[in-house]
Amino acid sequence: MLTKRLRKEAQNLDGQRDEFIFLSPVTDNLMSWSASIKAPPDSVYEGFVFDVSIAVGPDYPLTPPTMKFVTKIFHPNVYFDTGEICLDILKKDWSPAWSLQSACRAVMSLLSMPEPDSPLNCDAGNMLRAKDNRAFRSTARMYCVEFARQHTA
Repeated sequence: MLTKRLRKEAQNLDGQRDEFIFLSPVTDNLMSWSASIKAPPDSVYEGFVFDVSIAVGPDYPLTPPTMKFVTKIFHPNVYFDTGEICLDILKKDWSPAWSLQSACRAVMSLLSMPEPDSPLNCDAGNMLRAKDNRAFRSTARMYCVEFARQHTA
């Protein structure tokens, strides 16, 4: 069941073009994937591309994949050292109806709508909770310039 589901997801990617997400298996066994996520317009990360690693466990799609930012990012819901992502759908709110593509979409949405009340990066969370948007934006942009790829049209 696992291999069939992942093959179908890979085939579906071949037939569609997503301007924000490039997703592909890293190996033939389909248990390891990589994604490049273009930050959404109107987000502090706009203009940059972030790489995410995706590990699929043997119980997928009944259990969520493990997704981590490979590109360093200053974000309240991403642990800076490991790239671990705090997102409900990657934990308790996962559903087998979700695909790897839709999980990437949710990560992309998190770039637009950070959740400062459940931070993995306390510095970023504290800036947003204190409504110090200027400090957050300038720090996030500095990290983008340092670590992320600039998106070229």
